[in-house]
Amino acid sequence: MRMSRFSVVVPAHRVQGYLRECLDSVLGQSFGDLELIVVDDASPDGCADIAAAYARRDPRAHLVHLPERRGPGPARNAGADRATGTYLLFLDGDDLLLPGALAAADAALTDAGDPDVLLFGHDRTDWWGDVRPGGDDLTGDPLAVTPAAWNRAVRREFWTGHHLAFSLGPYEAVVPAHRAVLHAGDRVAALDRACVRRRERRDGGSAHAPGERHLTVLDRYEDLFTAGYDRPDAAARLYPHAVRHLLAVVGDPAGLPRRERPEFFRRVARRLGAHRPPDHTPASAEERALADGSHRAYRRLVRSVARGAALRAQLARRRKQLADRVKRTAYRAELRTARLDPHLAVYGAYWNRGVACNPAAIHAKARELAPHVRGVFVVSYHHRHRVPPGVDHVVADSLGYWRLMARATYLINNSSFPGGFTKRPGQVYLQTHHGTPLKKMGMDQRRYPASTHNLSFRRLLAHVDQWDYSLSANPHSTETWQRVYPSASYRALELGYPRNDVYFTATAADVTRVREELGVQEGQKVLLYAPTHRDYQKGFLPRLDLERFATALGPAYVLLVRAHYFYGAAADLAATHPGIVDVTGHPRVEDLCLAADALVTDYSSLMFDYACLDRPIVTYAPDWQAYRLARGTYFDLLSGREGETPGAVATTEDELVALFRDGAFDTDATTRLRSAFRARFCPYDDGGAAERVVRHLFLDGA
Repeated sequence: MRMSRFSVVVPAHRVQGYLRECLDSVLGQSFGDLELIVVDDASPDGCADIAAAYARRDPRAHLVHLPERRGPGPARNAGADRATGTYLLFLDGDDLLLPGALAAADAALTDAGDPDVLLFGHDRTDWWGDVRPGGDDLTGDPLAVTPAAWNRAVRREFWTGHHLAFSLGPYEAVVPAHRAVLHAGDRVAALDRACVRRRERRDGGSAHAPGERHLTVLDRYEDLFTAGYDRPDAAARLYPHAVRHLLAVVGDPAGLPRRERPEFFRRVARRLGAHRPPDHTPASAEERALADGSHRAYRRLVRSVARGAALRAQLARRRKQLADRVKRTAYRAELRTARLDPHLAVYGAYWNRGVACNPAAIHAKARELAPHVRGVFVVSYHHRHRVPPGVDHVVADSLGYWRLMARATYLINNSSFPGGFTKRPGQVYLQTHHGTPLKKMGMDQRRYPASTHNLSFRRLLAHVDQWDYSLSANPHSTETWQRVYPSASYRALELGYPRNDVYFTATAADVTRVREELGVQEGQKVLLYAPTHRDYQKGFLPRLDLERFATALGPAYVLLVRAHYFYGAAADLAATHPGIVDVTGHPRVEDLCLAADALVTDYSSLMFDYACLDRPIVTYAPDWQAYRLARGTYFDLLSGREGETPGAVATTEDELVALFRDGAFDTDATTRLRSAFRARFCPYDDGGAAERVVRHLFLDGA
């Protein structure tokens, strides 16, 4: 019988509300060389029936019944005994295997020469849907990684050869997790990528219940210290990690009952004292108190640390309040006494995320045509590293920022400036926007609360009343902005989008340079996949199996994948397929468009910019109806009508693959659609928009 690459073991007990999603996350992996073993730990709910249905549908899925409840450790052992795969993975029934995880694990194992143990990352999500990193450092000592079942793959023959098994009762994974790493020695590899999503349950689950069950952790480490290892330094390597883990249990207020803590502390001190290496130096004050064996001294230390932390937090709040008062006072003084500087312009983009979009293009052209105007970009503290060399900038909400906002004559932004500034008479505010509206915007969003996120429409209108000019790329935008941002204070500038000038001015050498920087080989076709965000959904969830799509495209293609900037690095688009390049963090989306032979997107305004290049645009819209209902749109992107649909359309992965397999993404019919779309939405874009804006704003139209 042919062995699978992976055996994924899932114990199931009282997780019927989570189990389907868990099993789907395994069987839906792009890397399909696996077997799934669900172990019904005598669950009284519907877990067994759910798993049996999956086993009937998919030959890779198998169900093992335990006649009585034995707990997660023995259940995992039963699954491991049934497994036939090369590597064992253990996943809890209420957790998820993230998309692409097995493909990434397979590649990491292959690159490392099929080691005995592969450690990988995880993240966590609570019942509100908020996702946060797991916190493990995969670049250091592998013993420092959380000793769990669900964050490692272990070679099955290694597992059985060293008689590894999960313990009975609480903390069941501590012994096999640490023993596997200690026995494997140098044959441990790490994949610094989140492969598992731990779903925290509101009821906490039985593993997190307080009580004397937490005393078991001490016995687990005693078992580890007294076990035999091939390496004589194994116990010494384990010791500091045991200290860290045991101190965490001692200090967990939701763990042991208060009355049990002093005695547990003393037991921990005695056990660790018996195994402390002769040359070991305590790494913290808490460990020094543990070495002394005094729970009272430890509690005094903990209270002192807590008081110190509270005092530091209080001082930080007071310093911030004082700094805010100083800045506001200085700003009000500047408003009263300082004159406007006729040669000062302040720029901002994407809520202070860096130098980008229309403001960046205007700034660059102003340095060329109006060098007498000093341009300063506003960036947040966390994005200041993204400012290119030679670009003057100021940190948002700093004292320098407020002084600039009081003195600058020109204000240019594609979103809004921070802090609620007071616009002075004589200041000129150009709102450049950052896209062409397909989705409902401004006051039209009142009917679509999923998109507003507590947006104050009164503040929105107050902001609009500060504008002097509203930049437009096409008549559709002009008409829409006038209605959704109603105000008599501004006038439309139908001059085109400066950020699109590059599509008309770039040379073949520029395109070649960008493609080389991205690692594109000569002769390869480049697809840019750039989906937008969903207002009604937290976190980035691609609706496309990237590895499957790249495999279907074949080596003739390179797939550039760019998540929306709302997600940034948190999108976690790490992929192992050689045809996929994650360009989420690339500083210039315009360069990516220049490099791409075709664009695949859904509802992103990037399609309107990319149309300037007159290259194929494919709309991949698997959730169009949900998007229209939740966000609202101004026209039917999937209608197939000229001026509404930019090219070929797919609503399923199979349809998308077929478009490129059959060449239907670029035909005479799609060319006609693209031409009509370009005529409607790019009439003012010709490579000279930035110059027109600069001359109008800074040079009196000269």
